[in-house]
Amino acid sequence: MKNISHLHALAGSRTSAAKAVALRDALGTRLALMRHPRPADIKGPKLRYLMGELAVLGEPFRRARQELDIPRSTNPRVVMLLPGFATHPVRMRYMARQLEKAGHKVKRWGLGFNFGPSEENFERLSERVCVLRERYGVPVVLVGWSLGGLFAREMAKRHPDCVDKVVTMGSPFSGDPHANNAWRLYHLVTGHAVDNPPLELHLSGKPPVETVALWSPRDGIVSPRSSRGQRGERDREVALRCTHIGFAYSPESIRTVLRELERR
Repeated sequence: MKNISHLHALAGSRTSAAKAVALRDALGTRLALMRHPRPADIKGPKLRYLMGELAVLGEPFRRARQELDIPRSTNPRVVMLLPGFATHPVRMRYMARQLEKAGHKVKRWGLGFNFGPSEENFERLSERVCVLRERYGVPVVLVGWSLGGLFAREMAKRHPDCVDKVVTMGSPFSGDPHANNAWRLYHLVTGHAVDNPPLELHLSGKPPVETVALWSPRDGIVSPRSSRGQRGERDREVALRCTHIGFAYSPESIRTVLRELERR
């Protein structure tokens, strides 16, 4: 019995050692990715706009206590909100509450924190989108904030029969994926480069459904050119005056999304 216990302990220690080595290697890979230089001709938003993002980090929590005067919708929709990079759906709960006041059915994306794309995430999200389409009998409107907007665009490409419309908010679907101030953090969190995702994606390709890009010249995270896009990459673009963080809670952003939901 002592020999068996010793063997189990030895096997356990070897497993722990292997996990430690794997963790060290993974961290080393991510740190190496972070040290990759950005292409010389590519830039993110100016520093003053990035500092503007830091200055309003607590604003979503203060805003949560304020209610907007929201009229009832004449065109109620089923809406899925997709959170931005490294954020949880709770960060979009304020927007969800305002859309619900208008009479829309608002659903979470069901994946928790958004830690980047993977085939598994896409499969799970595909299933959820299709289930909502079947349950309610109508295509779903996908509203994606930042990286969530890239997920939304790809879902519409994979399941155009299940998606009625896509609204992106500060989403970097156009141009070089390094044209933002978060790509190094993205490398650290996801373990892959922004221009080398673990599945095949054509970010700038327009989905075969109505696609609207909300962008802001005050965005301190994503280059406005990337989130505005070019003709042929989206159907329409709408300029706002909010920060990148503000897309999820600013009255201007919420009212713009509500107007998009009213459009037939």
